Amino acid sequence: MIRKSIAVVAAALIASGSAYAGDVSGTISWDGKVPGRKELKMQADPVCASKHTGKVLSDKVVVNDNNTLLNVFVYVSKGLEGKSFDTPAEPAVLDQAGCIYTPKIMGVMAGQKIKVLNNDGTLHNVHPKPKVNKEFNLAMPKFMKVKEISLEKPEVMIPVKCDVHPWMSAHIGVTSHPFYGVSDGTGAFTLKGVPAGSYTVTAWHEVFGSKSVEVTVADGAATADFTYGLADLKRN
Repeated sequence: MIRKSIAVVAAALIASGSAYAGDVSGTISWDGKVPGRKELKMQADPVCASKHTGKVLSDKVVVNDNNTLLNVFVYVSKGLEGKSFDTPAEPAVLDQAGCIYTPKIMGVMAGQKIKVLNNDGTLHNVHPKPKVNKEFNLAMPKFMKVKEISLEKPEVMIPVKCDVHPWMSAHIGVTSHPFYGVSDGTGAFTLKGVPAGSYTVTAWHEVFGSKSVEVTVADGAATADFTYGLADLKRN
């Protein structure tokens, strides 16, 4: 009886267009041979080189130990038209640590502050290359430890580079809503609290491109799984 009552309440909430919500979660699987990773050459800046005791490998394509893919940006790309969401007051953080952008792939809402950190003791510059938002180039000398920036319009994805250190690269996904995530060291992601409804969920990888699936959030949860492989290079 209790389960039936919960189901009835949930159905009523969905029908009324309320904020009844669920999580969309999934896994980004890898199919096939694991590609090698090139070593990053940091010797041009002794400060950068001194931050590492061993080889530093490219993080453009990282396949986890369980044959899943790291650093895939996943977001609701269709189905939220006409809805508005509060921009988080808490800034996102983009760190420059060991002359590497961390996180490699990140998401923010349009207009949300991004706190950029520089604790490397060397000159960096933050140079997003958007197509929709305004381009800027922010120099951060070694004495500048933090700076706030923001990107005002939705745009997926925006590449970020450092003109001082050519191996440094990141991407920022800017959305009009908070329903985005990035696959972790197990290939998993979760989009929390998505309102009930039907959506297109899109996964994006900087080398292997975008893929989309259709999901329906109706019972408090939905699943969106993706698979990438070397064959996807031919499509991008």
